[in-house]
Amino acid sequence: VQLQASGGGLVEPGGSLRLSCSASGDIVSINSMTWFRERPGKVRERVAGIEKDGTAHYADSVKGRSTISIHNAKAMSLQMNNLTLDDTAVYYCNAGIATRTRPNVYDYNHWGEGTLVTVSS
Repeated sequence: VQLQASGGGLVEPGGSLRLSCSASGDIVSINSMTWFRERPGKVRERVAGIEKDGTAHYADSVKGRSTISIHNAKAMSLQMNNLTLDDTAVYYCNAGIATRTRPNVYDYNHWGEGTLVTVSS
């Protein structure tokens, strides 16, 4: 199983960015997908998550200016608007995935490689 994250880059304050994450491999079902981030000098924190029924959750720091969506049950995106310097971070996607070898267990130890978002003028 692999998670592929993309969409990071350099953006000016007030700008927007769309991060994407897609899962591939021997997947039976995905229970939820989540974005985390590591800001410089800080611990990894949860940014936004979405469950397979579409229920979304947001950290207070991005609530109201971000939208997480799930696509085709194996991919998600995070639209972030009105970016600030504090949004500069490496963003990681995570998913709870059941595979054919363990179809009744959602394993949350699936992480994509980070994608760097830099907000700077």
